Amino acid sequence: MSTLQPTYDDILSLLHEITLRSQETDRQIKEVAEQSKETEKRFKETDRQFKETDRKIKEVTTSIGKLGNRLGDFIEDAVRPLAVRLFKERGIEVHEVYQNVTMQRDGEGLEIDLLVVNDSETVGVKCKSNLKVDDVNEHLERLAKLKRLSPKYRDYKLMGALAAMVIPDNVARYAMSKGLFVIGQSGEHLEIRNGAEFEPAVW
Repeated sequence: MSTLQPTYDDILSLLHEITLRSQETDRQIKEVAEQSKETEKRFKETDRQFKETDRKIKEVTTSIGKLGNRLGDFIEDAVRPLAVRLFKERGIEVHEVYQNVTMQRDGEGLEIDLLVVNDSETVGVKCKSNLKVDDVNEHLERLAKLKRLSPKYRDYKLMGALAAMVIPDNVARYAMSKGLFVIGQSGEHLEIRNGAEFEPAVW
């Protein structure tokens, strides 16, 4: 049985086909390389956009934080001149109001936005823009160590209050259940929201 030998033309045709396939493969490789470069470029652009977005979010967060502090200061400035009236309505005479009180003793410290004082009673007031449950708990901790850090109030009847522009109902109820006065907006005025039957906690 004889085997047919490829002719010269067959070999030329085969070489031509191999060349065409090689060229096609090369073209596909170049396309893949270009697509890879384009993909890498898009990834870099996406990464840049993510970083830019992250930077803007940080800027906005910082701005919101500063705004929150300014709103807290606004509430503090609004409550201070009204403290005499607000607490007198609850039977607490006010002789002195101290703003931004800092106490330090034995490595411990605390800050009170407003300290309302008479001869035997004092009320520590914390002012916030938007009151949260964590703010209530932090103020309770603050009040619990005030007398220890400022012994001159050791024999005083110490009470606590929270004042804010925004006070969710559940947070107000929680604060009141812990024996704190809650001072908030009512129309164009600030008022103590606790009912007439409210009995404040005493430290």
